[in-house]
Amino acid sequence: MALAAPARADTIASQQARFTLVDVARGLENPWGLAFLPDGRMLVTERPGRLRLVSAEGELSAPLNGVPVVYDTGQGGLLDVAVDPQFAENSTIYLSYAAPVSGGGTTAIARARLTQSGLSDVTVIFTAKTRGSSGRHYGSRLAFGPDGLLYATIGDHGDDDSAQDLGLHSGKVIRITRTGEPAPGNPFIGRSGALPEIFTYGNRNPQGLTVTPEGGIWAHEHGPRGGDEINVLRAGANYGWPVITHGRAYSGLSIGEGKEKPGMEQAIHLYVPSIAPSGMAFYSGSRFPAWQGDLFLGALAGTHLNRLEIEGGKVVGEERLLEDLGERIRDVRSGPDGHLYLLTDSEEGRLIRIAPAR
Repeated sequence: MALAAPARADTIASQQARFTLVDVARGLENPWGLAFLPDGRMLVTERPGRLRLVSAEGELSAPLNGVPVVYDTGQGGLLDVAVDPQFAENSTIYLSYAAPVSGGGTTAIARARLTQSGLSDVTVIFTAKTRGSSGRHYGSRLAFGPDGLLYATIGDHGDDDSAQDLGLHSGKVIRITRTGEPAPGNPFIGRSGALPEIFTYGNRNPQGLTVTPEGGIWAHEHGPRGGDEINVLRAGANYGWPVITHGRAYSGLSIGEGKEKPGMEQAIHLYVPSIAPSGMAFYSGSRFPAWQGDLFLGALAGTHLNRLEIEGGKVVGEERLLEDLGERIRDVRSGPDGHLYLLTDSEEGRLIRIAPAR
């Protein structure tokens, strides 16, 4: 089905750039993840369990065959998508999703080949060991590091204390090979009672994961009531949840032991009150020179695009864009064509291109 992109909207002026919004596609049901193919097409996941191809001109494919069965409950469903670094040779993609298990759902990752007719050779390469979830906190962002290894975020599934339990994957960031084995050199390999896939722990519900221009791995996570965090990930580090947090319980009561504790990492940036971040990308294109190296986050509760200026690994400035749009922004990506791309989270979700104003 071809969807004609409307004319460009009025020019939007920000602190450092002037731009317009172009709808590439509309009518996506709760789109969650976006990835770019070498030929210019895009893959978009829809949370109820559909994967679609979108051309640069906005032609939207029918749902692709072969997608695994998902646990479409609450925050669960088909979530992120990533393209293999050697896609041109192997046509391989990766999907993260809520998989049905006893006790509800858990986070899983599947590997598949993208063909003309859909997905083939679909293999589940990882299923998170959790206590299950009725529909909360799957995490589920995917990113390939400069080491060629696959990093994935696993939310705490609403089971706060599990984030500190190295015998569970919930509340962790994992690092695995492209076939699902624990990555060589992972920090807890060989440690009794610890799962070998774990890279970091003490993470509440990370829905943003990205690689810096220098090759570092950064993640953000939802706080409870306040206290959303952006963290620089280090192998074996403990990011504190639920022992330390800058947020409070939804009841207003305090959580844990305070805001800091020896041996637990501090975030490099906090949002109090929460913006409910989702999706995250460093801008690396040439169409907006002033944005080079800036970090962009989608905001769900805050309904805006959050731009952070980064210098020397620290946040030195913040700007909130598109507040008048009134949309929950689920994902943000820096496209290979130099544009910035967004997914809006609704039953009539949009794939939006941010383009320089003429």
